[in-house]
Amino acid sequence: QTTPLHLQLPLHVLTYMEDAVSQLLENREDISQYGIARFFTEYFNSVRQGTHILFREFSFVQATPHNRASFLRTFWRCFRTVGKNGDLLTAQEYHCLLQLLCPDFPMELTQKAARIVLMDDAMDCLMSFSDFLFAFQIQFYYSEFLESVAAIYQDLLAGKNPNTVIVPTSSSGQHRQRQPPNDCNPLDGVEASLFYQCLESLCDRSKYSCPPCALVKEMLSTAQRLTFYGFLLALAKDQGINRALGALPDKGDLFLDPAMDQELEKLIAQVSGLAISAPTSSSGDTANLPVRHSPRINSPWKPLHHRRKMDAESEGSNEETDSSEN
Repeated sequence: QTTPLHLQLPLHVLTYMEDAVSQLLENREDISQYGIARFFTEYFNSVRQGTHILFREFSFVQATPHNRASFLRTFWRCFRTVGKNGDLLTAQEYHCLLQLLCPDFPMELTQKAARIVLMDDAMDCLMSFSDFLFAFQIQFYYSEFLESVAAIYQDLLAGKNPNTVIVPTSSSGQHRQRQPPNDCNPLDGVEASLFYQCLESLCDRSKYSCPPCALVKEMLSTAQRLTFYGFLLALAKDQGINRALGALPDKGDLFLDPAMDQELEKLIAQVSGLAISAPTSSSGDTANLPVRHSPRINSPWKPLHHRRKMDAESEGSNEETDSSEN
């Protein structure tokens, strides 16, 4: 069954055409060696495979729903061993991992994702990989939607009606005003049914990605009142919404990736072969050198941003080493 993410891809063809032409002009000397047709083939193959977002600027990574889903999937595949090993990291450490894939990734998004997990705890508390990943997925993929939800929540909390609520059963399009209670305690949150009506209206008019209304309604059906971060946490934990988004596996399968495991086994075999055949040096460090360059062996060649990728990898290798030593 085709996922919604793939259905959204044709809507953003112009974005990819503009980016492809921009890279063609930027690297025309290198591209002239193997031809424009091959360049476009390589480019759109990378878009289809989701590898086109590697080491790109944040403005491009967040430009389309497909780009965001590809980034989420890449982050999971690259760093799932963090969770597999049971390591707990801080928000700052997760941000360093994100910057290995996108050097200018904003810290603000990482902090917002961490706040979903930590709630009122200090921001330097440790988080598991799975908790952070699913919270980050919601915050990153639905970032514009969540900004609007936050404004709606604050209005309801203050006793205001953020929008004219459309009555779902009205065929004539009549409107009515719903007044939330004025004695609302911030710790108690807002009325769940009224909150959902505002969300439904938001999803109908929003031009950005929103979670499926039917799943949100089902998620809120058992709650009478809820807080903003309680709502975000429920979104992050809801496996139905995760499946609808289509970027990550279910939580139970989060650390299973047979295709990646096979690639890692091949990589280890290559590194072992290089270590055995390499001449012995006086420093004794020769056998360890291939490990530092292993991502290049494992990654498919992509001529689109070759120079940018090489520079980002050379900078990222030092950061990865520092974090592993800590």
